[in-house]
Amino acid sequence: MASGPTHRSPARRRAAVRAATALLLCCAAVPACASSSDHGHERDRATSRAGHGVHPSAAAKKAARAKLLPGMPPPLDPHDLYAADRPGKLAKAVKRFPSRVYVPNTLSDTVSVIDPKTLKVIRTIPVGHQPQHVVPSWDLKTLWVNNDLGNTLTPIDPATGRAGRTVDVHDPYNLYFTPDGKHAVVMASKDRQLVFRDAHTMRVVKALPVSCYGVNHADFSPDGRYFIVSCEFSGELLKVDTARMKVIGQQRLPITGAMPQDVKISPDGRKWYVADMVANGVWVLNGDTFSRPRLLPTGKGTHGLYVSRDSRTMYISNRGEGSVSVLSFATGKLVDRWRLPGGGSPDMGGLSADGKVLWLSGRYNSEVYAIDTRTGKLRARIPVGGGPHGLAVYPQPGRYSLGHTGIFR
Repeated sequence: MASGPTHRSPARRRAAVRAATALLLCCAAVPACASSSDHGHERDRATSRAGHGVHPSAAAKKAARAKLLPGMPPPLDPHDLYAADRPGKLAKAVKRFPSRVYVPNTLSDTVSVIDPKTLKVIRTIPVGHQPQHVVPSWDLKTLWVNNDLGNTLTPIDPATGRAGRTVDVHDPYNLYFTPDGKHAVVMASKDRQLVFRDAHTMRVVKALPVSCYGVNHADFSPDGRYFIVSCEFSGELLKVDTARMKVIGQQRLPITGAMPQDVKISPDGRKWYVADMVANGVWVLNGDTFSRPRLLPTGKGTHGLYVSRDSRTMYISNRGEGSVSVLSFATGKLVDRWRLPGGGSPDMGGLSADGKVLWLSGRYNSEVYAIDTRTGKLRARIPVGGGPHGLAVYPQPGRYSLGHTGIFR
């Protein structure tokens, strides 16, 4: 049958007119003539707002904060843990500090202080025996020199560059701070302990024995509820409950002779990276599930991990081959490799406040490297004391410090 106009009875035509009139009245009452399903969603949203008394986005923020370690400052951006580390975002507490590079020399028992403008050592500070790292305090006001074999911490005032009275702390190979600012966590490598201390007085709160060997580096989860620790000499990783100060996970890395070093979490908080100087790469794992990691080869003697100021890339020092690999967080792949002309032993360090220079100690060459992060070119090679290790660039952007040579949130 051929198609054609539909013929309606008078009664059906009158019903159609009534329906059209009702629709017009509806449109006059409701802007944009939303569909019935849209009205349903609007009613649901209105009911939700009336029932809870808050906007959904505010409720979501409140729920997210409830998951944080109590007392921990909420992230500026839940999708970027390093959002507070943008160029020039110096906290009020550090704005007047002169820009300096503090280099602990393990073989000289000194700290070399470099002026980044002149690229010269302007002061040498005597400290305790075998200083390993220079660590910014949680409140950003003090730099702690970890005198490992001297069993002391030497405080440095970053406003003046002067050292203060030493504090007795046993076996302080490395030092971290819990995200709530309450506790310092001493990586007591030889004692095989994680020692939780009062962040201000350094009084012992709890000494946590561990069964692995060589605890050395760590980083914290986005909510601060746990942190992951590398054990250098037994090739293991620990997962530690921050509030309970208790080991809740332990695993051995799947390669013979593994020697994990620096630990860093990705900006989105979904991946963890662990440098391994024997595996010559970084282990990538899920911290929440603490499942078996996969290895991403980066270079010989992989050691230090540093996130760029825009949170897009990570700089990876390869101590055994004198190079720095550049990792894209977006793709999870290496996008560049910078080789030091004439070689070297790039170890630990940090970024300048503007992110334009990567500063690294030359562990076996008694020197420090200043590398241009835009070109990968070496700007300077500066002589320092013997065995330079965990240098700190200070000040840096961020609201508070989680320790090491500068992990800022």
